[in-house]
Amino acid sequence: QVQLVESGGGLVQAGGSLRLSCAVSARTFSDYAMGWFRRSPGKEREYVAAISWNGGNTHYADSVKDRFTISRDNAKNTVCLQMNSLKPEDTAAYYCALARGDGLLVAAYQYDYWGQGTQVTVSS
Repeated sequence: QVQLVESGGGLVQAGGSLRLSCAVSARTFSDYAMGWFRRSPGKEREYVAAISWNGGNTHYADSVKDRFTISRDNAKNTVCLQMNSLKPEDTAAYYCALARGDGLLVAAYQYDYWGQGTQVTVSS
């Protein structure tokens, strides 16, 4: 049984930072690619960032590039998203996702398991 639990969301002023964490229960976490997505009210789910199985490769949506950093700790079965220089348009529910396989996956359909989400609200 694979489970993903996000934490770290909250309310922050524009220009501030937050660090999201995703704890994963999986027997072979290091075999899987991971990603972060977000969804704002009335909008489609949006890709944010992806990381390969060993953390050696990362990819970001243009909207968050140079502000967000995805990382993983395979010893602790966690993946994190460091978010800096936050903007009001970053306000959304953020979800981590796991794919059975490797690669830098940018489409939601490529992922097999999802967390319940954590809310990030950026005030102007």
